[in-house]
Amino acid sequence: MSEPAGEASVQSAPRRGRPARLGLSGKLLFLTVLFVMLAEILIYVPSIANFRLNWLNDRLAAAHTAALVLDAAPSGMVPESLAKQILDSIGARAVAIKMGSQRRLLAASDLPSQIKTDIDMRDIRWWRAIAHAFKTLFIDEPDDLMRVVGPAPMRGDFLEIVLDEGPLRRAMVTFSINILLLSLAISGISAMLVFFALHYLLVRPMERLTSNMVAFRADPENPARIIDSSGRNDEIGTAEEELAAMQRELATMLHQQSRLAALGLAVSKINHDLRNLLASAQLFSDQLSTLPDPKVQRFAPKLMRAIERAIAFCQSTLSYGGAHEPPPERKTIQLEQLIDEVHEALGLGLDVPIRWIVAVERGLTVDADHDQLFRVLVNITRNAMQALDARGTRDPARDQIRITGRREGSVAVIEVSDTGPGVPEKARAHLFQAFQGSTRPGGSGLGLAIAAELVRAHGGEIHLVPGTIGATFRITIPDRAVDLTARRGERASA
Repeated sequence: MSEPAGEASVQSAPRRGRPARLGLSGKLLFLTVLFVMLAEILIYVPSIANFRLNWLNDRLAAAHTAALVLDAAPSGMVPESLAKQILDSIGARAVAIKMGSQRRLLAASDLPSQIKTDIDMRDIRWWRAIAHAFKTLFIDEPDDLMRVVGPAPMRGDFLEIVLDEGPLRRAMVTFSINILLLSLAISGISAMLVFFALHYLLVRPMERLTSNMVAFRADPENPARIIDSSGRNDEIGTAEEELAAMQRELATMLHQQSRLAALGLAVSKINHDLRNLLASAQLFSDQLSTLPDPKVQRFAPKLMRAIERAIAFCQSTLSYGGAHEPPPERKTIQLEQLIDEVHEALGLGLDVPIRWIVAVERGLTVDADHDQLFRVLVNITRNAMQALDARGTRDPARDQIRITGRREGSVAVIEVSDTGPGVPEKARAHLFQAFQGSTRPGGSGLGLAIAAELVRAHGGEIHLVPGTIGATFRITIPDRAVDLTARRGERASA
C-alpha cells in the first residue's frame, strides 16, 4: 500500500536506561543512621575515659579505707593472711602511703619487679584521660601492672596502689559492648523516627510532585494532570502552587498552539475524505450517464447517500473547528453489510481486475459508529488499490484485497490485506503520522492518520501485521463496557 500502517499510535523513542540508584528514602535512612552513629561515637569517647577514671577512683576509695585499717593495727603490723584478704578485696598488689618525708608500705602481695604505667589521679587532663583509656584498650597487655596515685588519708601526702590492668581492661570491654548495643538500639529507633517524620514531611510530598510532573509531561494538555494544592503553608505548599500555575499556563499555551495547528490539519483531512467521498459520487454519476433508466433507479440512492456523507462530514468537522473527530455514535452494525458498502463505494465491479475476497464470520457484528468505521475501511482499502495500481498493470490472478473478520471475546478483529509491494521500511518509522507516512508521490499520508484516530476514538487499536505478503492491517475494536450497577438500577426501577 502507498500509505503505511503499523502501531495505532506513534511511540516516542525509548529513554536510555538509567542505572539503578538509591532513592531519596533510602538515602535519608542511610544518612540518619550514619549521623546517629557518629553522635554515639562522640558520646562514647568521653564515656569510656570517664568509666576508666571512675573505676580507678573506686579502687582508690577502697584502698583509702584499707589504709585506715592497716594503719590502725597495733605497731602497724597485720597478719599476712589479713593483708592478702584486704588486697584481694580492692584488687591490688600493694598499698603504700607517703606522709612527710616517710613512705610506708602498708600491705603487699607478690610485688612485681617492673611497673609499666604510672597514673596520678590528682592531676588528670581530659585529653590525657581519653588517650590513656584507648591505650588501655588497644595497646597495654592484660598482664601489665600500673601504679595509681591518689589523695591519702590522715593528712598524708598521697596514697598509691599497684593494680593489674587485666580487670580494668575487661571492665572497659564490657562497658564498650554495652554502649555499642545501646547505641545500635538508639540509632535504630532514632533513625526510624527521623525517617518517618522526614518521609511524611518531605519525601512523600516530593514524590507527589515528581510523579505529577512525569504524568503532566506525558499529556500536558490534559487539565486533569494539573497538580492539586495540598494547602500546606510551607515551602512545599508554595512549590505546589507555583507548579500548578505553571502547568495551567503551559497547558493553555499548548492548547492554543494545537488549535492553531489543527486548522491546517483539519482542512487537509476534510479535503482528503471529501475527495474520496466525491470520487465515489462521481463514479456513480458516470455510470448513470451510460446506463438505461432501470439502473438510474439503482444508483441514484447510492449517489445521494455518498453526497450526504460528504456534506455531513464537512459540516461536523467545520462546526467542531479542530482536528479532533466527534465522539463515535456507537451501535451494533453488521460487518458484512458495511463491507459491501465499501466495495460499492470503491467501484470494484466485475470489470475491475482486482479480486475482492471477504472472509467474515457469519453474523459478525461490531459495536461501532457506522460512518466512522466506513471511513476507516474506505481509507485502508483505497490505499490498497493505489498500491496495486502502482505496479502499472493489474493481474487478477495476483492482485487481490482480502477482508477478514472474527470475534475474540468482547473484541471484534478486522484485517485488511493486499498482495501489493508492502510498506517500505523507511515509512514504518512514521506510522500513522500525517504528512509523513505516505510513500506515493503526491500522497499526504492522511488516510491512515485519520483511520488511526477514528479507531482510537472507539478504544481500539490498528497496526501493521509483520511477516505477511503485501501489507496487512489489523483493527481491533472492543465492545463498550457494560455498567452492571446501572443495569441493576434500571431493572429495579422497571
